[in-house]
Amino acid sequence: MDADTYLARIAGAIGEPARARILCCLLDRTARTSTELAVVAEVSPSTASAHLSRLKGEGLLRQLAQGKHRYYSLAGDDVAAALEALLVVAGLPRPAHKTSAPTRLRTARTCYDHMAGSVAVLLHDRLIAHGCLHEDGERSYALTADGAARLTQAGIDLDALHSQRRRFACPCLDWSERRPHLGGALGAALLHKALQQGWAAQDLDSRALQVSAAGKRRMLAAFGLGAE
Repeated sequence: MDADTYLARIAGAIGEPARARILCCLLDRTARTSTELAVVAEVSPSTASAHLSRLKGEGLLRQLAQGKHRYYSLAGDDVAAALEALLVVAGLPRPAHKTSAPTRLRTARTCYDHMAGSVAVLLHDRLIAHGCLHEDGERSYALTADGAARLTQAGIDLDALHSQRRRFACPCLDWSERRPHLGGALGAALLHKALQQGWAAQDLDSRALQVSAAGKRRMLAAFGLGAE
């Protein structure tokens, strides 16, 4: 298929109002379920499923399975950039994500054996932005040489992590932020280090983690990722 024909197909996929609402809703990098997107698109769940299939088929969306749920997000930064450009032409602002999660859980909590919440999402994003991690196949990360040096200097035993019979590092969708935090052996090691160093403290009666502003700054600084 030549480029102009494929462009027409992409434009057709975006051009239906319900599908456009779905895509614009996902511009905040928040993954959502088909049920949530049906509400956003103002269509029935079955109609939303058909729209999502079309958008996924055209490479505009990706689907992530986590537990019994299926989440949808934009397929990549190039899709987001194209939508942003169209919003500029349309003269409309990008939407903002709102969450109903309790503040103490949204900020920081455990997710199995690794850290979740806005602090964990920030750490994940900083590791990516500073070139410490890169995608290594589907839903998997590998360390760059710079990333390995930073984590080793911070006291993370990478050889021990690689010897474990589990995925080394992977994105794990955060249920409150609906963006990835870091899972896998590396995510577990970072939580252990945060508790060991006093950057975070575990609540006795819940999954919540207490992370002070100073603790967050020290954690980011330890890995050479700046500070908030």
